[in-house]
Amino acid sequence: MRLEYITISVLVLFFAAFAYISSTGNHEWGGADDKPEAVIDDLTGGSYHPWAQSIWTPPSGEIESLLFALQAAFGSIIIGYFIGYYRGLAKGRIEMKAGEQEGNLNARSAR
Repeated sequence: MRLEYITISVLVLFFAAFAYISSTGNHEWGGADDKPEAVIDDLTGGSYHPWAQSIWTPPSGEIESLLFALQAAFGSIIIGYFIGYYRGLAKGRIEMKAGEQEGNLNARSAR
């Protein structure tokens, strides 16, 4: 019961801190792609030009977000499938061993 109170307290504290920080000040949310570009520009004085270009650029930010979400969902489905598959294999092996042991006990008691 004590662990539940501690967990609830930590969650309430986290959400309170998030609400306070997000409601105060002007925050700009940027992706991780922007930060390395700014560092490279600072280090090279703006003389660096990328050696590769995108094959296709989405027409809008919404489509880019949609494609990213679809990619994340597809990856999650694949990972979830394999985790479930291997858990099922492990459970089957445990049940098979239990069945073999039960069969051995029945064979011994029949003698």
